Amino acid sequence: FLTQEVLDLRDESGFPGMKVLEFAFDARDTGAASDYLRMFGGCPTLVNMGINGLIATGYILITGGDLNGPTIGGILTIMGFSAFGKHVTLIHNHRRYVCKHCGKRFAENNFFAPKYYRVTLRLINEIFKKTESERSFTSIAKDVNLSVSTIIRFFDILSYDAPKELPEVLSIDEFKGNTDKEKYQVIITNPADGTVLDILPDRKQSHLISYFKQWSREERNSVKFFVSDMWKPYSDLSEIYFKQAIQLVDKYHYIRQVIWAFERVRKRIQKQYGKDYRLLFKNSKRILTMRKSKLNPEQSERVEHLLYINADMQSAYYLKELFYEILDNKDSDKRKKLLSQWISIAQNSRLKDYRDCATTFVNWSKSIFNTFDYPYTNGFTEGCNNKIKVLKRNAYGYRNFNRFRKRILHMFNYKKSNIGKAAA
Repeated sequence: FLTQEVLDLRDESGFPGMKVLEFAFDARDTGAASDYLRMFGGCPTLVNMGINGLIATGYILITGGDLNGPTIGGILTIMGFSAFGKHVTLIHNHRRYVCKHCGKRFAENNFFAPKYYRVTLRLINEIFKKTESERSFTSIAKDVNLSVSTIIRFFDILSYDAPKELPEVLSIDEFKGNTDKEKYQVIITNPADGTVLDILPDRKQSHLISYFKQWSREERNSVKFFVSDMWKPYSDLSEIYFKQAIQLVDKYHYIRQVIWAFERVRKRIQKQYGKDYRLLFKNSKRILTMRKSKLNPEQSERVEHLLYINADMQSAYYLKELFYEILDNKDSDKRKKLLSQWISIAQNSRLKDYRDCATTFVNWSKSIFNTFDYPYTNGFTEGCNNKIKVLKRNAYGYRNFNRFRKRILHMFNYKKSNIGKAAA
């Protein structure tokens, strides 16, 4: 029942004290998914069980055995191994020697376990590899048959420092981490090469300033692009500490300003009518926000009916579609000119929601216009935030920020750094 991997470890160790002590049926929670089921899926596992069961049955029949209770129990045991796997325990008799001349005592060296450790390097590396995923420490502990505290203790060996130099493209965003009594944490990335640089404990401007002060002015001036959402402290940070950088607002954040304005108009209008029309507007939210060019004939007819009901709805829909047409324009200079015209139309609109949206666009016009000339967005950073949310949800939250930060950096940078930087 020993796999080739186990036999290779035993044979290559070169120590006569290495022996296989035992292998046993997985005695963990019976309702938990087995190793084979998780690794290969249900169909291959069932096929493996059936083949091994047939082989065992055939062996009994060929040798003239009887299919009685004990033999059937043995067949089921073999099928159980085929489904649930087995744990192998390797015992190494670690020998110590004494020098006959000076009396000094010393232990023999081995390649598979660090000094003073009772686990192999392969197991530690496997733990590092598993913590690269969004799985919780508890889930990983069940996999490797160790306690949760042991997994955490090994993980704490790793250390990730702040980046030594700043990239040409710097992206910054916040996510809801709820750790160390702070609601939001900050993620800093390089969207140009898809690298997570660091995680900060909060988004307070004082902490952001103290963090970026660790680099000299010359190093900060090496940043050519600063990408963020439409949060004023980020803009102020860029203007003060990254004066040479071109500030870009993430496209998603200014596009949704137009969608939000349209949605506020829709919600206000649907409240003016009775139940039937109110439900009609509410249930038509998706097709109203869709681009007109993507609607099928039935959806287009329904939208036309809704626009016919209210003049404000017609104006809001016209402004939304006009904005989409501007985004579709490939000429950067023409797009800037058209957007300026759109802002002027929105400012003169009778709809307050679009006037507010136009004011926001005026305040962020420089950063918005820059996005027409350069391709960088916060798309990679937002994707990282989604993965962090999965990690946090699987672990039911993290109370220790340092461990949370290390887990995030390890999750994104493990493959690039092999096993991170082990603490001395």
